[in-house]
Amino acid sequence: MKILQTIPGLLASSGGPSTCTCDLMMGLHAMGASVDLLTVTCKNSKDYNLGTGSQWLYEVPNDSKTPLLLSKNLKCALEVSDYDIYHTNGMWMYSNHITCKMARAKKKPYIISPHGMLYPSALAIKRWKKWPMLRFWFNKDIHSATCLHATCMQEMEHCRTFGYKGSIAVIPNPVVFPEGVELATNKPSGRKQIGFLGRLHPIKKVENLIYALSILSKEEQSGLSLQIMGKYDDCYEEFLKAEVKRLGLEDCVEFVGFVSGKDKYDRLSRLWALMVPSTQENFGMIVPEALICGTPVYASLGTPWGELNECQCGWWKDNEPETIAKVMLEILSMSEAEVVAMGARGRKLMEEEYEQHKVAGMMNDLYRWVVGKCAKPDFVYTL
Repeated sequence: MKILQTIPGLLASSGGPSTCTCDLMMGLHAMGASVDLLTVTCKNSKDYNLGTGSQWLYEVPNDSKTPLLLSKNLKCALEVSDYDIYHTNGMWMYSNHITCKMARAKKKPYIISPHGMLYPSALAIKRWKKWPMLRFWFNKDIHSATCLHATCMQEMEHCRTFGYKGSIAVIPNPVVFPEGVELATNKPSGRKQIGFLGRLHPIKKVENLIYALSILSKEEQSGLSLQIMGKYDDCYEEFLKAEVKRLGLEDCVEFVGFVSGKDKYDRLSRLWALMVPSTQENFGMIVPEALICGTPVYASLGTPWGELNECQCGWWKDNEPETIAKVMLEILSMSEAEVVAMGARGRKLMEEEYEQHKVAGMMNDLYRWVVGKCAKPDFVYTL
């Protein structure tokens, strides 16, 4: 059984989809699965493809053109390929469409991992552009897929709302425990640090963290330090900075910029809580990354993280500033021992339910089911 995954790019700077796809590939290869990944080379000398040099990574010269990243080299590679299953990551790009089209031409099953791109909020972004793409290409690609891969039950529900009636596998993103990243057993003295980490985009609702801080009294504000870590939309970042200045919170809020690698995990470990106020979020790799550090997480109801409440390792609540302010007050009242215990429960959840090799095993079972080599796994849902 040979499987080919495709993705528009595996750039380190792309974050979520690139990271979780690379982690999944590494987990699959560690268990001996025959899975390759096809993508294009990186054009930016300051960036790189994750997994470069791995035996599973198949890169073709980057001849991508137009906003859809049309690539003749990618098409040619797919034309001569011979796999039992094709599996594409993402939506709206040429690599996704041509993978589905080639699989149909070869009469082979194919899987799509939308990575949250069928959420209503995601579909609403540039709808004028996506509507004709759906009509001419992607409706057929989606509805003809052998199976869709959702990372959580919430995403599966959105796939059904979109109208997909085929099988859906609910498999979380794999969580890797980086070497040297241990459970935090203490927090820095002084102001309690809380933080946001991710793309600075309006859908992330970072301003609600700023508005929540403004609700607190001056004395309460002096006990907290909000670190905003990330880059992306310069206009949105300027808006956030202007709101901080308007509300007189310059002493409470720090814009850190893009962080990665050891620096990212060090910063996460020092936080008393990671704050994820997004309007809507798919699996969201930053939540597991914080939990493996032993840092509790506040996440909005627009994320699929109800386990934060169930396992007592954080807060899963609405993203209104008033609600977030109450969470901040709770953090202020917590002792170091309490927050460390909460973080330990979060790391245990990651170890038991989301560890890389367990998730890779689920994906391999999906592949085996698709080609008729095993019974339907209990994480595959059919109508």
